[in-house]
Amino acid sequence: MKHAHGYRKLGREASHRRAMLRGLCTDLVMHGRLRTTLPKAKELRSVVEKCVTRGKVDTVAARRQVRKVLVGAAAIKKLFTDVSPRFEDRKGGYTRIYRIGPRLGDKAKMALIEFIDYDVGSRRRDRDDDSDNKTAAKDTQG
Repeated sequence: MKHAHGYRKLGREASHRRAMLRGLCTDLVMHGRLRTTLPKAKELRSVVEKCVTRGKVDTVAARRQVRKVLVGAAAIKKLFTDVSPRFEDRKGGYTRIYRIGPRLGDKAKMALIEFIDYDVGSRRRDRDDDSDNKTAAKDTQG
């Protein structure tokens, strides 16, 4: 029996696993926080941290390497202009994983993965501002 062979297979073939992790990594870069199963979050952590580390040096070669992982030009741009500069003085450990309890349908262990500087309060204020703008727009229309 081989112990600690290096990565989790997550019940998928290699191409499917790689595509799933690319999508999760892109979503985490774009939104800053993501809810998924605990094994996926633990596997995603290493992929995201490598991308953030590569994003600290803004070169053509670094962008090409990150493009292999991230999907879409918007995610790459956000990584290099917004996410990586926030961690310029940090040598690693850019993400945090919270266990949030089992999923209702199948009792799978769920987790919340986020960047360590994710600010819940600012997101909540932004959402409240958006809802205020929507109600103000409704008031002016009706």
